[in-house]
Amino acid sequence: MASKKAANKRQRGAQKSCSNVFSMFEQSQIQEFKEAFGCIDQDRDGVIKKQDLRETYGQLGKLNVKDEELDEMLNEGKGPINFTVFLALFGEKLNGTDPEDTILAAFKLFDPNGTGFVNKDEFKRLLMNQADKFTAEEVDQAFSVAPIDVAGNIDYKSLCYIITHGDEKEES
Repeated sequence: MASKKAANKRQRGAQKSCSNVFSMFEQSQIQEFKEAFGCIDQDRDGVIKKQDLRETYGQLGKLNVKDEELDEMLNEGKGPINFTVFLALFGEKLNGTDPEDTILAAFKLFDPNGTGFVNKDEFKRLLMNQADKFTAEEVDQAFSVAPIDVAGNIDYKSLCYIITHGDEKEES
């Protein structure tokens, strides 16, 4: 009997952790996740299963996905992956992103005149030579979404928004 109570308590705890997941995202982000969930849930039964993942990979051109890989993905949900669990998984993954004001404060260190811009070439040099050194490919990837003007300056306030909320161009 005690094990049944413990199981129910664990289940309620899992429900509680998922119940607040909708407050972690803006409505537009939830809508994007809902669309992604719909693309993955191939049989439209409201739950992502191994066959759904296999078919999604197939549509993306990856035909030889190992069962172990798919099982590993499904096991992250610790049970059936419905939309709420799907959203909670993304919330956990995205939770590592610093708040916008923290990222802005870091950029301001490279903008002593408070212009709202940092020079792309100087910033690239710093990224590739300081602390967790970026590769040229990583810098190029980061700059591909960065708003850079004709003079080669990054609008870091807009970039911080993109980092924390996603690229608004993708919504069009």
